[in-house]
Amino acid sequence: MTKPALLRISRKYTRPLAFDQFMRASIQITAARAEQLMVTEQWVIAEVLKVVPDATVEAKDLHGSGDHFHVRVISESYDGVRPLQRQRPILSHFKPFITQNTVHALDLKCMTPSQAEQMGDTSFDPHGEKEMQFFGVHIRRPNQE
Repeated sequence: MTKPALLRISRKYTRPLAFDQFMRASIQITAARAEQLMVTEQWVIAEVLKVVPDATVEAKDLHGSGDHFHVRVISESYDGVRPLQRQRPILSHFKPFITQNTVHALDLKCMTPSQAEQMGDTSFDPHGEKEMQFFGVHIRRPNQE
């Protein structure tokens, strides 16, 4: 078939949407995705418990936007385990959500019950107004600000 013949066939069988129909469909799809991907503190807690079922988990939405979270994981199983090895399984579990930008930032504090008792409140917001001593890991993706 020649190129003009293919173009005639493609025009015949594809009907372009009017702009307003296209925009309405786009808005509906965007709203549906937003509802599906709405990340809450309860969702973060449930996801962490999938990785460390015996833990006590606290999550705080730092900005109220559903993408920056402080997560405190307290478990007896962390006794004698180095900090990075405590965080690695949780970060691996959240990697797809971070890659898709469903979750932008996780401030993870993984500790034993005795450490949690000594430290008290450990929440840290790298973009917050309060200055606190930083003792966690803040990772930024190179292509994001």
